[in-house]
Amino acid sequence: MKSRETHLLDHLEELRRRIIKTLLTFILFLIVGFIFVQDIYDWLSRDFDSKLAVLGPGDILWVYMMISGVLAIAATIPMAAFQTWQFVAPALTQVERKVALFYIPGLLISFILGILFGYFILFPLVLQFLISLSAGHFQTIFTAQHYFRFMLNLTLPFGFLFEMPLVVMFLTSLGILNPARLTKMRKISYFVLIVISVVITPPDFISDVLVIVPLLVLYELSISLSTFIYKKKITRKVEAEAQG
Repeated sequence: MKSRETHLLDHLEELRRRIIKTLLTFILFLIVGFIFVQDIYDWLSRDFDSKLAVLGPGDILWVYMMISGVLAIAATIPMAAFQTWQFVAPALTQVERKVALFYIPGLLISFILGILFGYFILFPLVLQFLISLSAGHFQTIFTAQHYFRFMLNLTLPFGFLFEMPLVVMFLTSLGILNPARLTKMRKISYFVLIVISVVITPPDFISDVLVIVPLLVLYELSISLSTFIYKKKITRKVEAEAQG
């Protein structure tokens, strides 16, 4: 019993060290992002002829911290994934360790692709649609805080959601998920994704549709990729049994 408690304490201590390393990495990139945040802000607000308004000095800090935070999150993802891999590696087989390590760079790439999709495709469409609603009726004044919060709500979630196919592939390769289970969960998953899209978008039907459709496509892509990985896994298993 005492040996088991000692073993548990060792695991908790190791988990604490890896969380600290991840947090220190985040803080480091947060500082780096804050150093260059004004240049990044100028680039993100380049489409406006006039400067964005602020309602108080606190808004300036909030906007700068938000921009730096998103950059820090993106840069920290590989470190967080690597620390997670090191923590669970002793419980994995050698093949599973190699598979898990292979997916780490893909997490960063998927996150960046999601951010780019949200910023260059979804965000302009939703913004222009909402601005068109005010044409001839309202004077549109953008504050920096509301503008960047709106941008954040339409881009950051897609950074994480674009990792869904990769996570599904990884869990399929470990045998935790399979195409049949994903297909069986389709209705529940659709419902969850629709709820997410309604939460992160402005309260109008067009914006909801523009977000829901990509999310459902991502889920169907996840099923297809899971099927591909599952078939390859079965094929390797059959070949190994034939050789054995």
